[in-house]
Amino acid sequence: MKTAITELFGIEHPIIQGGMHFVGFAELAAAVSNAGGLGIITGLTQKTPELLAKEIARCRDMTDKPFGVNLTFLPTFSAPPYPEYIAAIVEGGIKAVETAGRSPEAYMPALKAAGIKVIHKCTSVRHSLKAERIGCDAVSVDGFECGGHPGEDDIPNMILLPRAAEELKIPFVASGGMADGRSLVAALALGAAGMNMGTRFIATKEAPVHQNVKNALVAATELDTRLIMRSLRNTERVLKNANVDRLLEIERAKGDKLTIDDIHDQVAGVYPRIMLDGQMDAGAWSCGMVAGLIHDIPSCKELIDRIMGEAETIIRSRLIGFLDGTEATRKVA
Repeated sequence: MKTAITELFGIEHPIIQGGMHFVGFAELAAAVSNAGGLGIITGLTQKTPELLAKEIARCRDMTDKPFGVNLTFLPTFSAPPYPEYIAAIVEGGIKAVETAGRSPEAYMPALKAAGIKVIHKCTSVRHSLKAERIGCDAVSVDGFECGGHPGEDDIPNMILLPRAAEELKIPFVASGGMADGRSLVAALALGAAGMNMGTRFIATKEAPVHQNVKNALVAATELDTRLIMRSLRNTERVLKNANVDRLLEIERAKGDKLTIDDIHDQVAGVYPRIMLDGQMDAGAWSCGMVAGLIHDIPSCKELIDRIMGEAETIIRSRLIGFLDGTEATRKVA
């Protein structure tokens, strides 16, 4: 399948593995890229630019296909040394960077000078248009269904994607709720040129996370995520667990007087304990509603091959069948 996204990044299938904290290591990025998608190393999971350079080199040993790096621009007073991280990306020969968080505008000259294609994660049309204006090559449009930070507009992808298609000139991928061939075909129909999957890629054989995490995703339903930090306007969608329940109790009790210090124990430093140690009640970790569509733990190749096979069947058989009248007599897929 060829789309503007496969052409932009030089990949076989229009599927991107989003950056995820303490998930996007070389093992997963290489596996996704080897399967024909675009694997992504999560830059800030590596505590220093030097460690990121080593992780990029490690990934190069595992794949000769294109892969990228996620760089999240955090709203903090003690910002990570972003120029040094970008230098490691450039020196590592990376040609695709997924940016997220705050606008990457200040760092675009350095990225573009190195010939790097930038895809920025956005939760609204207005932010997508800003990404286009500052020179991003593509946008990952994140609907309200997504894990992590869905923004504050609460617009689901059935509305957000066609609105993005109406406004944007650069290509975009759908993110949030993406899991299978149905997701891909729907995203394409709504104007996207591919899809970004985060949560779904955690439940794969190559994802370097504890088996407890993968099992939790298979067991979860679409009803098992929660929205936290709404009153702080830093909304995050996470998987329900005991500490998330405690966090929500604190939020209800504090109301609009809530501060980040009130929920420090539930959100600070929990990712290593969950992703590496499998302590599933340690605290809040990003998870999309798509958990309800995760029923197994395949390899990345098995997953991507299945998605592309399903998508082709839906397009060639089911959708064309509606036009020629043959689908009306079949059982709905």
